[in-house]
Amino acid sequence: MAGHESARYNLGRMEANTGNFERAFKHWTIAASAGCFDSMHELIVFYEKGLVLGYSFVSRESLDSILATYNNSCAEMRSEARDAYIRFVKETI
Repeated sequence: MAGHESARYNLGRMEANTGNFERAFKHWTIAASAGCFDSMHELIVFYEKGLVLGYSFVSRESLDSILATYNNSCAEMRSEARDAYIRFVKETI
């Protein structure tokens, strides 16, 4: 764990596979808050499929809050140099 978003995502998958959705959502929430797309995607998919209905730890408001934090994290990672590099790579492919 220790700040590694991919590790948190993987732990969430393992917990979800064993049916422990509360722990899975905790891992995915932490990873999504740090900007992990896969974790944010899992949170949305599980919510949309109704796989967490009846669990008090998941609400539309909590998912909206996590999404806002995810978006803020992604915005903080952006920079002009990063955008220029992405444009360069796209142009050379």
